[in-house]
Amino acid sequence: MNERQSSQLLPGLFESIAEDQCVTVLHLGPVLPETMEYFSGFRCKLHVNDLFAELPLGFQPGDELTVQERMSNLVSFPEGTRFDVCFFWDLLNYLDQDGIIALMECLRPYLAPTTMAHAFVVHNLRSPQRDCRFGIVSTSEIALRSRKHKVPGYAPQSQGKLKEWLDGFAVKRSVLLAESRLELLLVLLAAFGAVGHERC
Repeated sequence: MNERQSSQLLPGLFESIAEDQCVTVLHLGPVLPETMEYFSGFRCKLHVNDLFAELPLGFQPGDELTVQERMSNLVSFPEGTRFDVCFFWDLLNYLDQDGIIALMECLRPYLAPTTMAHAFVVHNLRSPQRDCRFGIVSTSEIALRSRKHKVPGYAPQSQGKLKEWLDGFAVKRSVLLAESRLELLLVLLAAFGAVGHERC
């Protein structure tokens, strides 16, 4: 598969960023050439962390480290790093409660009051697994590439559970996609204020 998909939410990630601003971006997953080319047009610090390569992250009998300890070893950035934008892609579909909570705990020191995030989740828990890599073509278009191997640990969670476990983040907007999937725009609760959740 080599597809392109339009996005109504990507523009919201960048609309508040000035042209001359240095943007710090977290990309959780393998990076595609389209993403590198897109961000070459910004004053940008791009941090790529392919947590997909570490899946599954759920605790198993006999594991020496807890999920939190494993995540702490995997998610660490230079002191003073503050992300303007975080791309979770569809990683949240492969993490259980402990994994999502651990990820949020590890990211908290690196979030700024205005940090925004993007994610793909499911509207229907029976939605089939799609093993894709994601890239950014433009502020309104995403590239999707098939993975060579199936990603382990696919176990999507309900929206109610995700809202509870995404500690610190709130869903600002969501768009229903094909195959009962959802594209989410997330903001920190401190910045969310009284703005309601919009669905297209």
